[in-house]
Amino acid sequence: MSTPPRIASVSLDLDNLWSYLKIHGDGDWSSRPSYLDTFVPYVLALLERLDLKITFFVVGADAAAPENRAALRSIVAAGHEIGNHSYEHEPWLHTYTPQQLSDEIRRTDEAIREACGVDPVGFRGPGFSWCPALLEVLAERGHRFDASTLPTFLGPIARAYYFRTARLTPEERELRAGLFGEFADGLRPNRPYRWSLAGGRRLLEIPVTTIPGFRTPFHFSYLAWLAKFSEPLMALYLNIAILGCRATGTQPSFLLHPLDVIGGDQLQQLAFFPGMDVPSARKVELLERVLGTLRRHWTLVPMGEHARRLEADPGLPVRQAA
Repeated sequence: MSTPPRIASVSLDLDNLWSYLKIHGDGDWSSRPSYLDTFVPYVLALLERLDLKITFFVVGADAAAPENRAALRSIVAAGHEIGNHSYEHEPWLHTYTPQQLSDEIRRTDEAIREACGVDPVGFRGPGFSWCPALLEVLAERGHRFDASTLPTFLGPIARAYYFRTARLTPEERELRAGLFGEFADGLRPNRPYRWSLAGGRRLLEIPVTTIPGFRTPFHFSYLAWLAKFSEPLMALYLNIAILGCRATGTQPSFLLHPLDVIGGDQLQQLAFFPGMDVPSARKVELLERVLGTLRRHWTLVPMGEHARRLEADPGLPVRQAA
């Protein structure tokens, strides 16, 4: 018998221009400025050139806007998967009431179905935000997997940097006090598992993979940041991550964001964001190198395919959602 191929999933959180402005505390977000009509064709052309299918996590408010429908439908037409990324893209989603969470997921599912003609089966919280009540809602609505957890010790550091650079009122700082998790999140599992929920239900969790042992992130935003200082350093860091995943049998979930592939030469409004001084062509060059390296070790698939294979594993660990 042949050995089943090792796989890794690739996803992109389709955060729009307005969502970055909103998180930064810029009041201009309320008019919901969008770059989807230019970014989506740009990234689809890149993925076609790489012969790569991935999962796009789409924000409900964008799916509900008629002007975005052509761009979003083109994602499905190109053979990619659509996931739910919440309706309002608020990284303080974990502070919502159960009813607010239910409304948030339902509205996004419905907007994606109307805009794209598909039912999302996976979810990722904005800013890796999640809570046990959210998991219950996802299971109730028939989602097959959650992909919101980031098992890293660096959450408090990311939060401190965010508070130092964002323009927030005291009320907004209080609301966002728990953003990006706590130090203890680094103790969470780095490999997929099943959540045990009310009524005997189960929900698959596919964490955003961090480096085994060190628990530092290696999704592309971090790699591109390292490359600003030294490409050999980026390559070394990536190879350490690969060696750690191979040694522990971890099949990675590799995360992308729009600003990983588009630079300040195309998006002057987001000059405040780290890495936006790097031209788009340079980011694409780095991403192609990174994905090429990952492909030497794993077959790259959308998250739905990753979930399908994991669901067939009867030995997957089970954790209580608390």
